[in-house]
Amino acid sequence: MPILPAGPLSYGMQLPIQSQSAMYAESWEAGATPADLAEIARTADLAGFTYLASCDHVAIPRRLAEAMSTVWYDPVATLAFLAGVTERVLLMSHVAVVGLRHPLATAKQYATLDHLSGGRLILGVGAGHVREEFDALGADFDGRGAVLDETVDALKAALGPEEYPEFAGERFSFGGLGQLPRPAQERVPVWVGGSSPAAVRRAAVRGDGWLPQGDPRDKLPAQIARLHALREAAGVEEPIVVGAITEPLYVGEPDWSVGRRTLSGKPEALAESLREYAAMGVHQIQVRFRSRGRTELTDQMAAFAADVAPHLDR
Repeated sequence: MPILPAGPLSYGMQLPIQSQSAMYAESWEAGATPADLAEIARTADLAGFTYLASCDHVAIPRRLAEAMSTVWYDPVATLAFLAGVTERVLLMSHVAVVGLRHPLATAKQYATLDHLSGGRLILGVGAGHVREEFDALGADFDGRGAVLDETVDALKAALGPEEYPEFAGERFSFGGLGQLPRPAQERVPVWVGGSSPAAVRRAAVRGDGWLPQGDPRDKLPAQIARLHALREAAGVEEPIVVGAITEPLYVGEPDWSVGRRTLSGKPEALAESLREYAAMGVHQIQVRFRSRGRTELTDQMAAFAADVAPHLDR
């Protein structure tokens, strides 16, 4: 079930456990298991979440480890594992730092994932921000924006229907090299992450979707207007899926401190607040729930799907 700009407000979530930055990870995630991750994915699948997302970092330097932690699961391996225990939920990289790898290598991984999952991939891409990762892998950190632009173009060719894709650019060129299996989708959607001016332009010109990173509500309308203006100026006629990351959520009245930024309360009130995103021109929201354990998280997910989601229609 693709996410369409003309449809109702969709909702998905970044998976817990697979990335444990101190900025958002709950304390219980440190001791969580693959079985916990699978149960959360199955809950999302059964509850009607549109997608699950997994991040991408190869290695974290010591200078950033306290804030970011070093727990970052590989997104292809993680999403492939979860494809096997789910049936309908879409699987998204949010985001794959594709400039770290040759586009043919990336295409091989994600084409296989899309094939095995029956066409459930959304390829979210971003420029990356950790210099040491690029240096260790021999990738161009200072030129990563231009590399990402060309990589997106190369990936669109490499993830198309052709067994022998062809591409010729300044950095990458390939032809006469066959890759099977092909993706199950005729065209894998590419969503661009980031909120910098360069990222918004990249999404406008090259993306099927935009994944803002950290934009508060009051900043989003101007960003969305710029996105559409740039897309129109570039002559891109296809609609673009606009996303947003919501504030942390807790369905109901918590009996513990969930933080002052968390939206909590009755389902109708939460839905009313979240509908403001749709009014701005957002098509899909990425939600995150405060929780003290896996069971509380899956209970929150189920409550959101049953009691909040039905009121999100614009």
